[in-house]
Amino acid sequence: MKIYAGKTFFFFQLFVFLFISTLAFSQRKKIPKVEIIHSGVNTSLRGLSVVSNNIIWVSGSNGIVGKSTNGGKNWKWMTVKGFEKNDFRDIEAFDASTAIIMGISDPAYILKTENGGDTWKIVFENKTKGMFLDAMDFRDQHNGMVVGDPIDGKFFIAKTSDGGNSWKQLPDEQRPAAETGEAFFASSGTNIRYLSDGSLVFVSGGKNSRIFYNMIPFETGMTKGKETAGAFSLAVFDNHKKTKANKLLIVGGDYANDSLKDNNCFVSNTGGKSWFAPKKAPDGYRSCVEFLNKETLVTCGPTGVDYSFDGGKNWYEISKEGFHACRFARFGNQVYLSGSNGKIGKLVWGE
Repeated sequence: MKIYAGKTFFFFQLFVFLFISTLAFSQRKKIPKVEIIHSGVNTSLRGLSVVSNNIIWVSGSNGIVGKSTNGGKNWKWMTVKGFEKNDFRDIEAFDASTAIIMGISDPAYILKTENGGDTWKIVFENKTKGMFLDAMDFRDQHNGMVVGDPIDGKFFIAKTSDGGNSWKQLPDEQRPAAETGEAFFASSGTNIRYLSDGSLVFVSGGKNSRIFYNMIPFETGMTKGKETAGAFSLAVFDNHKKTKANKLLIVGGDYANDSLKDNNCFVSNTGGKSWFAPKKAPDGYRSCVEFLNKETLVTCGPTGVDYSFDGGKNWYEISKEGFHACRFARFGNQVYLSGSNGKIGKLVWGE
């Protein structure tokens, strides 16, 4: 009886394990849908920061910033006083009260609020001719980086170590040189990633399209050669280990030919030293990509949204709704998207 009972218990355990494993595998492969949760604001929303499943911040043209604290059910919309004509292409939020917005040019500004957007203070201003900020990222609530188009042949890079209250430009010798016609795209605020170990990774486009890992450039294979083409967004699966290369994925293409699928996505398992193209690419030009876990990603662009559950090897179109940005909750499991005409969406999984 003991032997029989032991075998029965073993097979019961095995059955439960296989059932749970199969369920988890099927759930991982379940394709989500895109649900529109807000639209109609007269602005293009390229800035998107998702603090949690409930706290969402967006920013865009016409000096507009939006915030929801209940998962997108209700929104507080604000026009930053004195910046009604500015285009805030990126936003980084830390909670429901604290956020930083980036105004791209004429002149370039970074502003910060600590009272939920009621008031904003200028924490960075640059009136240099040709100054154009493209994206920023924070590795924690103190340390952040911002990148901009080349000035005098070198990419603009500045950093903060006090939560964005002050910014300091990196000296010339620390900033890489740009090739002729090479710059950044201010499309979704995700062509720069500031990693937990302090590494800085960013991608360029235009006449040349490269990835820079701690200022060292690597070629990518991304479409290039035109001012409208190149890498637009970078996703990093940050393994928090300095001894092992992070997994990288870049998307882009040519926004002037947004249905083109050739050379619009590449994957690296070697920290950017080598790349391979997907077997099935995203369905056109894509402006943003985000890891949900090591194997699951979402990407978006003006022609739709694509999803991968095999590490970017194959992509499946899940919506023809166009969006500029998609971000995964920093503290949570929800994915939100933002786009033109104040459009905001989220990924939903069926039962």
